[in-house]
Amino acid sequence: MDKILEGLVSSNHSVSVKRAIVKKVVEAAEKEVTEEQCQAMFALTTRLILLGEDAFQKQIGFQVLESYARYHRPEFEAFFSKEFVLSLLQQGYGQLDRKDPAIIDYIHCCLRLLISCPLVLEIFNVIQVEVLRMVCERPEPALCARLSTLLSDFVQCIPRDKSGILFCQQLVRTISYFHCFATQERELREYVGQVTKVSTLLQNIWKADPATLLPSLQEVFAIISSTDPSFDPSIALASLVQHIPIQMITVLIKSLTTDQNVKDASMTKALCRMIDWLSWPLAQHVDTWVIALLKGLAAVQKFTILIDVTLLKIELVFNRLWYPIVRQGALAVLSHMLLSFQHSPEAFHLVVPNVVPLVQSLRTDGLPTSKAFLLQFTELIHCMMYQYSGFPDLYDQILEVIKDLPKPGEEKIKLVLNQSAWTSQSNSFASGLLRQAVKSETGKTGLVNLGNTCYMNSIIQTLFMATDFRRHVLSLHLNGSNTLMKKLQLLFAFLAHTQRAAYAPRNFLEASRPPWFNVGSQQDCSEYLRFLLDRLHEEEKTLQVLESAKPKVDTSSNGQTGQTSADQAEESSLTPAETKLGDDQRTLIEKMFGGKLITGIRCMHCNCISEKEEPFTDLSLAFCPFATTQDNPQPERPLEEPKVLCQGSVNGGSEILEPGSAKALASNVDLMQVTNEPHLSVPDLVNYFLAPEILDGENAYFCEKCSSLERAEKTMKVVSAPEYLILTLLRFSYDAKCHVRRKILDNVTIPPFMRLPVHAPSVPTHCSSLTSSPLQVDSPDGSENLAKKLKPSQKEEEEEEKERIDVIEQTNRGGEMLVQSVPYVLSSVVMHSGISSESGHYYSYGRNINGADGTQHPANLFALQDSGNGQAECSLSTCSALSLPPEQGHTSPNSGHEARDWLLFNDSRVTFTSFQSVQNITNRFPKDTAYVLMYRKQELPGENINGGLMANGMRLCAEPPLQKELLDAIIKDNKLYLQEQELSARTQALQAPSSSCSFRPNGSDDNNPPGSCGPSGGGGGGGGFNTISRLVF
Repeated sequence: MDKILEGLVSSNHSVSVKRAIVKKVVEAAEKEVTEEQCQAMFALTTRLILLGEDAFQKQIGFQVLESYARYHRPEFEAFFSKEFVLSLLQQGYGQLDRKDPAIIDYIHCCLRLLISCPLVLEIFNVIQVEVLRMVCERPEPALCARLSTLLSDFVQCIPRDKSGILFCQQLVRTISYFHCFATQERELREYVGQVTKVSTLLQNIWKADPATLLPSLQEVFAIISSTDPSFDPSIALASLVQHIPIQMITVLIKSLTTDQNVKDASMTKALCRMIDWLSWPLAQHVDTWVIALLKGLAAVQKFTILIDVTLLKIELVFNRLWYPIVRQGALAVLSHMLLSFQHSPEAFHLVVPNVVPLVQSLRTDGLPTSKAFLLQFTELIHCMMYQYSGFPDLYDQILEVIKDLPKPGEEKIKLVLNQSAWTSQSNSFASGLLRQAVKSETGKTGLVNLGNTCYMNSIIQTLFMATDFRRHVLSLHLNGSNTLMKKLQLLFAFLAHTQRAAYAPRNFLEASRPPWFNVGSQQDCSEYLRFLLDRLHEEEKTLQVLESAKPKVDTSSNGQTGQTSADQAEESSLTPAETKLGDDQRTLIEKMFGGKLITGIRCMHCNCISEKEEPFTDLSLAFCPFATTQDNPQPERPLEEPKVLCQGSVNGGSEILEPGSAKALASNVDLMQVTNEPHLSVPDLVNYFLAPEILDGENAYFCEKCSSLERAEKTMKVVSAPEYLILTLLRFSYDAKCHVRRKILDNVTIPPFMRLPVHAPSVPTHCSSLTSSPLQVDSPDGSENLAKKLKPSQKEEEEEEKERIDVIEQTNRGGEMLVQSVPYVLSSVVMHSGISSESGHYYSYGRNINGADGTQHPANLFALQDSGNGQAECSLSTCSALSLPPEQGHTSPNSGHEARDWLLFNDSRVTFTSFQSVQNITNRFPKDTAYVLMYRKQELPGENINGGLMANGMRLCAEPPLQKELLDAIIKDNKLYLQEQELSARTQALQAPSSSCSFRPNGSDDNNPPGSCGPSGGGGGGGGFNTISRLVF
């Protein structure tokens, strides 16, 4: 019969004829056959099964073998002996390799035919030994899947006891070598099916023998924590996670995170690879284990690992959200990583560029689960934008795309954030992986946040955008000096010329930080600005005094010998290269930011006036209190409108009320919330600052002429306008009940142009003069505004007199002072985002502008129109905003040109913005309010002389050329930066493993969008554990 069958399969008969004859052969198996014939038939069918040329021959082999083995059991037992099985597993069959899956299928089939025979037990013992050997040889997924099917059906073949533990460990390690390079969906599904069979076998073994579970898990961790760069374990290991009992999470994670033998590098690798498992399509509970491990590491305060892994993997986790099959688990991990990463916005800002495209995709993909998922996702985004407010350039588009979706309440957001925070953290954590970033399209350089240093960054960028000040600083000759001005000059040079996207101002921070500022803590940017300007002023004054005390040296001999002392270098150090005015001894700070105020007190009994002149570098503007006077009569206030106005502090001092003052009286009035009042404007606050104040009661004024305490009126008048007018809005008021400084969140309208009333001095009638020499000025509030210690000389006063702008002159009712309306244009705005002075975030808006830019705007608009009765329509004694009519043809704040003029400086990020954004920022983000404003005084026709260089030497027409020392420093750093970029690129190339299973709808899904109040934001190098093993559908 075997000859007939052999001739049949090799004949040319049709398949139908062959099937008919095979049926006859199968039926003949029931008849009595000799042992020799049976052995021959078994050998033939084995050959057909293992070496058949096509599927038909293999099918015939299985059919005939099964029928003959059923009816001739003893003969089949003799044929399929343990020796034959051992030969198949160790040597293969003929030309068939021993690792061919067909051999396992053949043995599996034969075991089913012998299951009731006693001799099969011997075969089981042989297979137990051989499968352990085979697993140690790392079989391919196909062979391992067939082997798992065999062992699942015949559990007697699974190794026992110690061999069973070893078998499980080796099977786990074998799974780690399961890499798939297929690209077709059919092949990928086949691969996933093979892995599932192997993991199911392990699950069955763990259930049958729990002693094998822990060693298996230890092997899993040993594999994923390996730091061997040549070994990249497969994400197929994710298939095991769903089979680990959930109740073991707490014990396992605690044991793992507290094991001192586990190094940080190994733990980082393990966590990164577990996060990669989120790509495995069928695994359950991967997100649960990842989050448990993240929490476990936080519990033992291993924050460096958490920071590194978060920054490295946050984008990969976000990209999993695009795939519905793994979306829910990825969102759980993403939420935990973002909500717990609360010391820096860096992680959130890495994924921000991808939020809008994902939301748009979720709206249109038509999946039934997308709507619910979108609500969960937008709730997370709202929480993150609340946590890291102060980035309108990043969040504006996000708010627009999710504006119609529900927004969680503030209390819920706070609860979520509090529950997710790491148990202990510090803002000084150094980021282990700095992101590479290219310079923004603006061409400007950002400043790296060095740990809550946004207060300094915003001020530096504001000073840098003060064009004339920057040009003068860069033109100073400071070679060889180590002054603060030298450090500022070097910082300005780097901001202007470095190739880095963001520069880290560490040296300047150390040199300029006030000694009472705690390192790493948020500080008041206004306080820092005053301290910085005062330091620069005092430093230059000291150098001038030292230089004036030296005997004069013949400069011609120095020029011939080429020997210039260091002190002489210092003498020229604070003189612009373009001009040197020997008679003007004012410091650069005085020239740029210095103005003068006259405080006058008029006795309301004898009308005698006492005056005192004070210098200032900024005006601190208090907010006008909204008050109602229904029950309390308003005090008499001549020369004033009916509303209660009182004078603010020039120096940002205390808001403690003086008894008897108008401010104290106003405080006794019932305050009410006014909701329908128009927004305050900056001119309103300036007018409130300059408003007269009545001194009465306990605060009455002692008049020397009357020799008694009398009611008096206190006035403040600007008599010298600074080149740059700095206005600080006093937003932080002290709450005596709660003993905290609260923030005033009122929106203040910021005009792009305004005019400041400046009084020309005259000779009033004095009863007693309080005017003292500038060196003897003793302001009671001087201790709170260090920058107001500027001490101009009499020559400087004369020079200041010559510089006053004579735009329009008007005599007030008393004929005492001439009032000039000095035009200013907005240069910069520093914003504070937050509700407290001790927290929040600072960023700034700036615009390139110098004094000559005023000619771009119609000067005649500064003139007041006459109403026909010889009186101006508005008083020159008040500050007012200047609105430009559109028919003048000048650039509007909303035009495209203006939008490219304004810049937003947010630590390392610099982006284009518009003046409309500046004006609307508080409307869109209520916690973001203007804090420090800088206005530039404008030229008027006929004042621009010497081709753009003013007579007082304050305006330079172009950027000065870099001095050699600055140029050398920048070239050196730019070379270093290029070397860092090259090294980083090489490191990433070396760390990138070979591509494994990948199925993405649009190519690679591992984009690298650019990534601030954090320890590192933008700039810097990259590198890390880049795993690209993926499998998604």
